[in-house]
Order: sequence, then structure tokens, then C-alpha cells
Amino acid sequence: MPIKEISEVEFDPVTSIKNKALRINLNENIYGTFAEIGAGQETVRNFFRAGGASGTIAKTISAYDKDFSDAIYGIEKDARYVTEARLKSMLEYETGLIEQRISREKHPDKLFFSYANTVATIDFAKKYKGHGWLGLKFQTKPREEYSEIIMHVQFHENNAALQQITLGTMGTNLIYGAFYQYDDPKVLLKHLYDHLTFDQIEIDMINFTGPVFEHVDNRLMSLQLVKNGMTEAVMFAPSGNNVLPANELYKKNILTLRGSYRPVTKVNMNMYEQSLELFLNEKKVDREKTRVIFEITLSNLKSEGTIDEKDFLDRADLLGSLGQMVMISNFQEYYKVVEYFSQFTAERMGLTMGINTFVALFDEKYYRHLSGGILEAFGKLFFRDLKIYLHPMKDPETGEIITSDNLKVHPRMKELFKFFKDNGRVVDIKNYNPEILDIFSREVHQMIVEGRSGWEDMLPPKTTQMIKEKGLFMTKQ
Repeated sequence: MPIKEISEVEFDPVTSIKNKALRINLNENIYGTFAEIGAGQETVRNFFRAGGASGTIAKTISAYDKDFSDAIYGIEKDARYVTEARLKSMLEYETGLIEQRISREKHPDKLFFSYANTVATIDFAKKYKGHGWLGLKFQTKPREEYSEIIMHVQFHENNAALQQITLGTMGTNLIYGAFYQYDDPKVLLKHLYDHLTFDQIEIDMINFTGPVFEHVDNRLMSLQLVKNGMTEAVMFAPSGNNVLPANELYKKNILTLRGSYRPVTKVNMNMYEQSLELFLNEKKVDREKTRVIFEITLSNLKSEGTIDEKDFLDRADLLGSLGQMVMISNFQEYYKVVEYFSQFTAERMGLTMGINTFVALFDEKYYRHLSGGILEAFGKLFFRDLKIYLHPMKDPETGEIITSDNLKVHPRMKELFKFFKDNGRVVDIKNYNPEILDIFSREVHQMIVEGRSGWEDMLPPKTTQMIKEKGLFMTKQ
């Protein structure tokens, strides 16, 4: 249903922030509240300055004092304020209040909304750049159930006043997009950056829920964040819900497995199970604080030229059915993965990989963009408390099992490899199954696409069952 306008003014899709706020203000039916904590009231300021705000703004509040905030929205279990839970409490309270105070009988055509944010801008010492949550509950039809957009942002500017202005711009883009671009969430997502750059602010998590987004798969929206360059990595839980990496990885031990998972094979699961056992036996690893991440790179998803969304969801569904946390990243080099995780934890990390991938780490061509070349890359890779768990492979020509003891690297790299191996940074997975070393995801995928038999026994039983029941990978992508 188109949202009714009273203005005859033509608005450009990428119009100014003032005109976006004005278009909202001139709509006689859009009516709501603003609650902003931690960075002034920068979003609602845009609506006041645009003019005509009396028909749009029911109330604006900044419960800046913690005691006042707790008195209004309640006390969170973790006693923190810049959290998703606090944002949701604010949105629930404010929408409940507007429904309670504004008569539907008197205003039958009103489309209610509540916008909220809770943020921490850069600190005085400029050690922490700042981050925050912002969200919106809104209606596109009178009396309908509220839809909701919730997102987390990281600030990149080095000035608190600039961060406030940036937040106000993105908040205005969000409100405008919710009412005028809700029917195409991908378009809405891109326009959140109208009049902004990726150097100013990063969106690292977003979730769309409610009746107008009932057909939206939030994993695809996560993928769009990375694809559009809005963030370098996103994560989603086995349930498929997007999660904030900082929340999942804070002060955790992290074991990461990178692969195509197209589909998940017995080799993948053997690598996971055996490396996890080795990792948990390390002295500095706490089982209760360990997170396992199955990583798929954007370049892997683009391996055939373009990203096929069904193919991506097929892989995600399989990993989710196995109870795994999935990360989509734009990291080509492994040291960038380690640097990314190091934002959240100083605890021990592990990388699980096969022989071919490990040997590729020693190829200097991947590090020509670094002034220190491969030495700089390996310094970044092993700067943290990191170990690599190496799964063996079978030489296709000789049948020889290749491990760290007999693998071949470039002659110039022998001493570098020996240094890390002798210092215990490279650990062979010895409890492997030699009968599955001939299984390769690419070959299995081709068999499934071509309708050939024999692939079933190459995958975990649950994976085989799911592929058959849902028809995953059954057609050419």
C-alpha cells in the first residue's frame, strides 16, 4: 500500500537530508517519537530544522542520565546501556506509550513510529572510536503490527562532534528508507549511506523483522553489507539470525575454518572435529569460552563470476543444520582474519586448514602490497597467540600422505616455515581418516548438479538427507 502524501513536491531518490526529513514531515499520517541517548539528539534535529515537524514529532527525549534511563526503560541484566537489549527496551516502551496516548478513534489513519539510538562516541583519549545501536519500529498501514529495523554501527571519525552529525544523517536515512523504500530492503540498505562514506561509519549488523519484511532473509542482508563494502565481515548463528561479532567473540578463544562448504563433506567435519579436540587441549583454551567459526570469503562466493544467492543460502543452511556459526568476510589473507578477531580478544586462536592452503601462505605474490612483504604478513599472522592445525592430504599421483614433515615450500621459504614449525605454531592433525582424503567439495558438487550417484557417502548423513529433502545444489547455479 503506498504511503499517502499531502505534498505535490517531487523528491529525488537521493535527495538532501533536509528534504528527506521534510518529506516525512509533510506526510500527514506519519507520527512518532524520537529517543536518543549518548550523542545528543542529532537525528530529530534534522526534522526540526527541515520545518513542518509539528505534524510528525509526538515527543523527543534524551534520557542521558543513567538513573533516569533506568527509571524509564528499566535496568538491563548486564547493567549496560549501549546494547541491543537497551535499544529494544527503548523501542518497546516508546511504541507502547504512543499507542496508549494517541487515540486511534481520533487519528484512524496515523502511521506510528518510534526511532531510538543508544551510542557511545569516541572517548577523550581517542582510544576507543565509539559504537552504537539504532533502530526503528514503524507501521506502513494503520493498526498493523509494527515492523522493525535494528542495526549496529562502528564510528570511524576521530571527532565526537563529527560522529554525532554522522549518526543524525544515518538516522534520518533510516527513517526515510523505512517509509519510502521498505518494499526493497536492498535499496533501503544502500541508501543508508546517502551523504555518508564508509570511512565515516560502518554497519556491521542489521536485522529486518515484522510484516513488511516477512520474506526477507537476514542472512542475505548480512551478505549485502559485505558485498556493498559497508563492513568487512558479518556473522550469523545456526538459527540464521544475524549476530554482532563483538558480542560473540569478546574475550573468547576462537577456532576458524575457511572453506567453500559447497557442500560440507566428511573431510570438512573431520578437520573440524579433530582440530577442535587439539585446540581444547591447549593450556590457554577454555572450553566454555571457545567459539568455532566457519568462514566463507566473498571471493569464494564470487568464484563463478557473480554471487548466486540460492547457492549461498544452500551452504548456510547446511552449516546451520550442523549447529555452526558462519562468518562471511572480505578477507583474502589469513593475517587479516587474525587482525579482525584481535579487535575482540587477546586469547588464543586457531586456524584449521589443508596442506594446499597452508603451502599457499608461503607464496610471496600475495603480499606484494605490503611494504614488509611476506615477513610483515607472517608477523601479523603470528603476532597473537595463534596455532595452525594442519590436515594432511594424499598426493594424487603417488598416493603419499603429505604432512608438515614432508610438504614442499619454495626454497626461499624453508627457513621461515621451519621457524614456525619448530616453535610449535604448526600442529599436524594426526587422528585423521585416510579413507576420506580423496573427497573434494568441488567434485561432490559437480556430481550433485549432474544427477550422478555416489556422492551420498562422501557427506555427513545429516547433510546428505538435507540436500535430498530440500533439493540443495540440484540445479546449475
